[in-house]
Order: sequence, then C-alpha cells, then structure tokens
Amino acid sequence: MGNCFGKESSTDNFTTPGRTVGSAPPPALPRASVPKISGQGRSLGGGLATSDNPDARSAAARAAEDRAARANQPKGKLGQVLAKERQQTRTGMLGEASREERRMRDADEAAEARNYN
Repeated sequence: MGNCFGKESSTDNFTTPGRTVGSAPPPALPRASVPKISGQGRSLGGGLATSDNPDARSAAARAAEDRAARANQPKGKLGQVLAKERQQTRTGMLGEASREERRMRDADEAAEARNYN
C-alpha cells in the first residue's frame, strides 16, 4: 500500500511465514552486562575536601552569601533610591503617601480659590 504513483515494492511484508497466536516469541538478543563498581565513587572535579578545597555544599553556601551581599549594594543613583525605599516599612510608606496626597489636595484647593475670584 502506498502512493498510487509510487513503484511497487520488491519485498512484500507478508511473504515470510509469521507466528501463530500461541507460539513463543523469538529469542531475545544477548545484552551486555553492567560493570560492577568496586570501592567509593568520585565526584566530578576531583579529590578529597581539604582546607584549601572545601566540600561543594560549603562552597555553594559561601558563593550564595557573596552574591547576596553584592546584590544589596546600591548601584548608582537609582540603586540608592531603591535601597532607600526597601528600608522603609509599610507604615512609613503609607505615611509618606498620605502626606503627598494632603499636599496635592492643599495645592488644588489653593488653585481653586485663586481661580474662583
């Protein structure tokens, strides 16, 4: 079966004798054995943990602490503004927003009073 414009296949899938329903499957190909590991395994990169070469967990912890310390340092003018905002508490932020809103209301009332006359 296939394309109506294709060539006829030289080998037919049904020319070889098949298996009956109750027959056993064909014998499986032999597989290679898995080599046995003797002794302790090694981690990538090397040798034993020493004072010069600490274990991976402590090295990762130290690197994370260094990244966190560098991330908290302000970077330029915007970084300083962001650091200042991060230090404010929720109450401080709400108080600042309230004062700003009051100033805007006072300015609007003054402008309305000037324009009324």
